Amino acid sequence: MIPITRPVLGGAETIAATRVIRSGWITQGPEVAAFEAEFAARVGAAHACAVANCTVALHLALLVLGTGPGDEVILPSHTYIACANAVRHCGATPVFVDVEPGGFNIDPEAIAEAITPRTCAIMCVHQIGMPCDLARILPMARALGIPVIEDAACAIGSRIEVDGRWEEIGKPHGDIACFSFHPRKILTVGDGGMITTANPDWDHRLRLLRQHGMSVPDTVRHASPLPIVESYPVVGYNYRMTDIQAAIGRAQLKRLDDIVASRRSLAARYRVLLRDIAVECPEEPAWAQSNWQSYCVRLPRDASVYDVMAQMLLDGVATRRGVMCIHQEAAYADAPTPHRLFFSERAREECILLPLFPRMSERMQRRVALTLDAAIAKTRRSTAKAFVAPPATLRGLAI
Repeated sequence: MIPITRPVLGGAETIAATRVIRSGWITQGPEVAAFEAEFAARVGAAHACAVANCTVALHLALLVLGTGPGDEVILPSHTYIACANAVRHCGATPVFVDVEPGGFNIDPEAIAEAITPRTCAIMCVHQIGMPCDLARILPMARALGIPVIEDAACAIGSRIEVDGRWEEIGKPHGDIACFSFHPRKILTVGDGGMITTANPDWDHRLRLLRQHGMSVPDTVRHASPLPIVESYPVVGYNYRMTDIQAAIGRAQLKRLDDIVASRRSLAARYRVLLRDIAVECPEEPAWAQSNWQSYCVRLPRDASVYDVMAQMLLDGVATRRGVMCIHQEAAYADAPTPHRLFFSERAREECILLPLFPRMSERMQRRVALTLDAAIAKTRRSTAKAFVAPPATLRGLAI
């Protein structure tokens, strides 16, 4: 079976985790601080705050912006449900807008049409590792004083061109960026998240909220030669990352360049292998360099996504459906959608994710391509057989 992905883990991660376990300090501590510093340096951020996962990163990001009941947050429906959940956890209302035609990222024009006096933030998603069009989103948001949260869950290692130079996603270019270290992402610590910002006040509040609102971090309290009694000035959360996870993250960060280079090479090969197959491959804008966290292809409209996936699974190739549409889920049936989300729904109905992971061989990719081609052909034949022509007496009539 060719899996959809396979994390890159090895001896370095084993040594790192073992070192922490033997140290006796396994919860949030010096390894977390070191991971934050190294991550910030990597993406060019002033501050980086490690947390338990990307969902809580988004929640905290919204909270430090002051998001609450009565507020609206503009975001794509065509993304994982965690984005909308984070908005709802603040008591605010998610306002769903469409993605760009032919792509998977939020449409800046749709954002502009959805802004109201209640808009408190824009959450743009760098979907499956492909940077969204910040050059169009940020000037509009800044002109109106609306903060921008970048959901960069999939985008560590992706870059955009700014004033003729390449910059890492997560600097951040917006106000706050949130990353994921889930096993499906580029780097993994089992599960975890990171929040980057240039605002020192927000960074301070993020650190306060992630640890129960505690005024003094554990590291300071334990290192003090005198007893320290902490206080709790605000209601906080237990959103911490452990030192075991952080140690693994530090080892993973050293692999990032090789992982991204491998994924970009695999994506280029897919483009060659799939050029004669009836699918539409993803496009990379000239101003973006994707880490290719996932490789999402659009099937012909007469091929069933489910049937193609099922057939490929029978043939030993795992796939996943394309990105979900949150507004189609029962939990968000009542959420505002200023306009019909035509391109989001089309992407949801027509796309699948193909296997892509470092150390994937050319032979594996060729097998994926051949299996995909055969599955599409079989699905199309089944569809054609299922069609029954209407009786001659009804042909040409409107029914």
